Amino acid sequence: MHHGAYPRSISNLPLLRSTVAPKRPIAHSPKSPPSTCRHYRQIPEEEYRRRLAEARPLLSNRRAKTLETIGTTKQHRTFILLCVAAAVVFYFANSQKVPVTGRRRFNFLSEDWLTIFGVSGDAYEQELRREGVRFAPKYDWRYARVMGVMQRLVPVSGQADKDWKVHVILDDGAANAFVTPDGHVFVFSGIINLCGNIDSLATVLGHEIAHNVATHSAERLSAAIIANLTSGSLFLLLGLLPGLTLAGLWTLTGGRYVQSLIYDLPMNRKQETEADYIGLMMMAEACYDPRHSIGFWERMKVVQSQSRGYEVPEMLSTHPSDGSRIEKLTQWLPEAMEKWQASDCHGGQGAIARQFRDALSHRRFMGVAWYIAVPGDWRLSIP
Repeated sequence: MHHGAYPRSISNLPLLRSTVAPKRPIAHSPKSPPSTCRHYRQIPEEEYRRRLAEARPLLSNRRAKTLETIGTTKQHRTFILLCVAAAVVFYFANSQKVPVTGRRRFNFLSEDWLTIFGVSGDAYEQELRREGVRFAPKYDWRYARVMGVMQRLVPVSGQADKDWKVHVILDDGAANAFVTPDGHVFVFSGIINLCGNIDSLATVLGHEIAHNVATHSAERLSAAIIANLTSGSLFLLLGLLPGLTLAGLWTLTGGRYVQSLIYDLPMNRKQETEADYIGLMMMAEACYDPRHSIGFWERMKVVQSQSRGYEVPEMLSTHPSDGSRIEKLTQWLPEAMEKWQASDCHGGQGAIARQFRDALSHRRFMGVAWYIAVPGDWRLSIP
């Protein structure tokens, strides 16, 4: 999933292998229904011509002239250019440097806004249950293992105030996991089996928590909003009718795919790499052996190649290739090992995540600063 506050998955494998069978068969051939054709009275030629001559246009000449001139007059162009200039100022006012990684990004939305624009974890769970997806009960060993790892990762994430919830989906054929912006972590039993040990599972869960720590969903939604407003204004500069025509041609000729290729996909891959790094440092701070992260991604590489039979080129994917991930993790491993060896293994205070919270608690809306209050308690809910 790309734009908006949608769940982030750890791999680009399909989340579900199959859909629920339809309740009614689709192969039966029903009897032909009775004819509903109506017979209409044919209008004489003279009557038809008279009605055509007296017909009123859908738009009056005055309104049609107004539509034709929108975006073409000096006043309209000045207003549109001012809107574009305001959008540019708004963009730079909300451009921020991501703590830890140093990446520059645009983000003006808080986590509270994501609950309005995004899909809540409760709604996602209900939808999965309607589709017949089975969830592990809380006494299941897989549920207990995920809960145990979460209880060590959450305190060092700096997101202990979030109402985290764990859901284990019983599907051994799906090696995937994803998180919603409101703290619902969905883990497929297939990826628990693939992990094999709690250190590898910490790699997966640390990655998912890192997406929320870095507010990646808010970043994607912010970028989508400003891109749509800017492109709409630029099309309108040509005039309403020519602008709408060009926008339609842009869509029909695959212009959206070009935008995705040069902007959306690279941003998604950067976010995935960022989540890998933050998750690696968090698992090390929580006393999980970071060396197991490389072994996990080596196993994942085999699974994904067997699942597809081919490897999607990285430039066409929302995720970095497994080879690129292994290369990056190997590069970061010495730093993670230092953190692992220096950790007191008592939960810590989440030094990495505190940098994010300090940076993201201050945002600007049209140049006006506003702040987010952060409560201090944390809870890990059992659904």
